Amino acid sequence: MTASVRASGSGSTAGSRPRSGVGGAARGWNGTRPWGGVGSRPRDGDGVGEPGAGEPRRTGPLIVTEDLGLLDDLLRLCAAAGVEPEVDHRVPERRSSWTDPPLVLVGDDVAGHCRGAARRPGLVLVGRDRDDPGIWRLAVGIGAECVLRLPDAEAVLVDRLADAAEGVGRQALTVGVVGGRGGAGASTLACGLALAAARTGRRTLLVDGDPLGGGLDVLLGGEREDGRRWPDFAGSKGRLAGGALEESLPSVRGVRVLSWGREPAAPVPPEAVRSVLAAARRRGGVVVVDLPRGTDTAGAEALAQLDLGLLVVPGELRAVAAAHQVAAALSVGVRDLRAVVRGPYAAGLDERWIADALRLPLAGELPYDPGIVADQDAGLPPGAEPRGALGRFCDAFWTRALATGAAA
Repeated sequence: MTASVRASGSGSTAGSRPRSGVGGAARGWNGTRPWGGVGSRPRDGDGVGEPGAGEPRRTGPLIVTEDLGLLDDLLRLCAAAGVEPEVDHRVPERRSSWTDPPLVLVGDDVAGHCRGAARRPGLVLVGRDRDDPGIWRLAVGIGAECVLRLPDAEAVLVDRLADAAEGVGRQALTVGVVGGRGGAGASTLACGLALAAARTGRRTLLVDGDPLGGGLDVLLGGEREDGRRWPDFAGSKGRLAGGALEESLPSVRGVRVLSWGREPAAPVPPEAVRSVLAAARRRGGVVVVDLPRGTDTAGAEALAQLDLGLLVVPGELRAVAAAHQVAAALSVGVRDLRAVVRGPYAAGLDERWIADALRLPLAGELPYDPGIVADQDAGLPPGAEPRGALGRFCDAFWTRALATGAAA
């Protein structure tokens, strides 16, 4: 990783340039040629060093400090997060150099010089002195969002840096679908929801949480599509880059799909499930997870990531009895669990009676759709036809769910 280092004004400050071997060699604004000392940065003729009209805007964080030891630590953490920072020893003269970076890290050694700078979000005061109560007054004075003390907060800071690099905003609305009994139609609904979300233009990821379900990529007709499957992520730990995850997965009808391979595979560890789903959520949009009725430790990790759970219950008494047991197990890990009742109904039952019997809010009634089998015979995945009963249900679901602003 490299860092671009600059000095405000015409003078240079010894000690404001990264030492060799820390974060790599410094480079010029255009990233193509080295430059001499701090203050000798290539210019485009305006005397200030603003990028030329044809150059892309930098998206890395800004570090403001004169403390070489602190700078070394921050460059190391930037490298761990995979981001390339700008470095300055004062508030940059050009306003955009201060306001444009997604994150600004101000060392406590120069915080006093940052008073009066434009207030902006994403400003973090960083220090290493645990016994300095004055650091909080400095934070208030410069409008910092928080104070991070190193080395204790290194993991937190790496996450903030990686979030800034990915452009993390609102997390994805994550919906889990579970069958109240075997063959309830949970996978069918999960596919329909994913396809309907993709039709709205939102980033959509469909996650197959059932290793014994046969593969959602098969249900979508994408089993021959190139891309990674769950076994490829079995060794994942810690933080995954959301963009890299998305690009590595097969894409079918505008939906990125994380499914299982055709060969028997070892269970995916809970920490891998946590890393993958957390990365998926950071990308925003919509994540739909098809879950098995029985949950192990890996399934519990998936449940913890859900914003909403949908329990699919066929309209028959035995299905209601089975769904009651499933709902009891899910209630431990799912904050918001609702019933989707599917017809046709046994005598004396309807969607509201079933939801009341389960003591769950009713998310909606999914009418019986005989056209799904015909669509699958024709090579269409469930819910691909928006005019069908499943397509209409899923479109209506997202209209309500997304109206609250839960997904961007």
